[in-house]
Amino acid sequence: MTVTANANASRTYEYTVRNKAGKVVKGRVEAPNQAAVAARLRAMNVAPLSISEVSTTGLNREIQLFGGKKIVLKDLAIMSRQLATMINSGLSLLRALNILAEQTENPALAKVLFQVRADVEAGLALSAALSKHPLVFPPLMINMIKAGEVGGFLDQVLVSVAENYENEVHLRQTIKSAMTYPVVVFAFAILATAGMLIFIVPIFAQMFADLGGALPAPTRVLVAMSEMMKWLAPVLLVGGIAFGAWWRKHKNDESVRRRVDPVKLKVPIFGQLFRKVAVARFARNFGTMVHAGVPILQALEIVGETSGNVVVADAAAAVRDSVRSGQSLAAPLNEHPVFPPMVVQMISVGEDTGALDEMLAKIAQFYDQEVEATTQQLTSLIEPLMIAVLGGIVGSMIIALYMPIFSIFDLIE
Repeated sequence: MTVTANANASRTYEYTVRNKAGKVVKGRVEAPNQAAVAARLRAMNVAPLSISEVSTTGLNREIQLFGGKKIVLKDLAIMSRQLATMINSGLSLLRALNILAEQTENPALAKVLFQVRADVEAGLALSAALSKHPLVFPPLMINMIKAGEVGGFLDQVLVSVAENYENEVHLRQTIKSAMTYPVVVFAFAILATAGMLIFIVPIFAQMFADLGGALPAPTRVLVAMSEMMKWLAPVLLVGGIAFGAWWRKHKNDESVRRRVDPVKLKVPIFGQLFRKVAVARFARNFGTMVHAGVPILQALEIVGETSGNVVVADAAAAVRDSVRSGQSLAAPLNEHPVFPPMVVQMISVGEDTGALDEMLAKIAQFYDQEVEATTQQLTSLIEPLMIAVLGGIVGSMIIALYMPIFSIFDLIE
């Protein structure tokens, strides 16, 4: 359990209390002094057992920053499913949040849930309490829960959120499993090539130099590459680390995404996969929000932000402008090639028949299956191709090294 006290508090206190159920709960709170903490805890009808001041500066803060477990989408899917089950079973929201916070395996999520529970107990709505943690709970989840609170079907909305995130997790795992093999083989090929050029080729080069004579052209190229690798390898290593750090910091910048995202959709072979993933995510998120009762304009704004591709975000913005001016949903999508004609026609039919959420769900299901089938095809295609490439690289280097040995007796004479 964590309580938020005065916004101007400068001290952090760690406390242990016994709640109404008799369980011992620990948490942290910011307050001017221990008396303020004790008063706040007693107001919440819990019995304080201990209150002690802690430091959140220097090394202690760094340990919290780098040692904490990251909250991932899978954690939110499990949380939503469990919360929906408990609320549907008749448990109060406060009790359900307390149970979730105590049983979750992610300490970072547990801390946030205790804060959410404290805010709900203080009178905030669940959606408002979640919105205080924008780095943890996505806008899609917050707005759907808000719609469920207004309509009185919070448990159903939470089930929809859980299903949406479970499908998204499955989609990501499918892509990750398809990409793992080629990435590992590619990395092994680079390491094997660099290792041979740096450590093995120089030994043969020295031996050839001692024997004298002219080396075959492939061997001379290999020796030259080995000499170049002595200074190029450190440069590439430092450059790769620097680029990785820069990319991690700026990959979500608008200027970067404007350049990278359109290219991703045009990459040979993988471009179609990225396109199907983007369409599946757009349809699933949009359909889930429409089904939950979120206003269409607000839903379009959110699905644009959560699409993961700026091309789809631009299309969602164009559709939002069209709807705001009283026009249809489907018409602007024709101007964006990222959406296939089938998707545009199904959205148009769903809009005309009043079953837009059902059509979007079918589109998402279809493209989820398409992504899975495409990843399986790519895996079947890439595995032998990568093996052939790796074998060709290593084999060519070995042949180039042993070509002079074929005429070693001539060199000795």
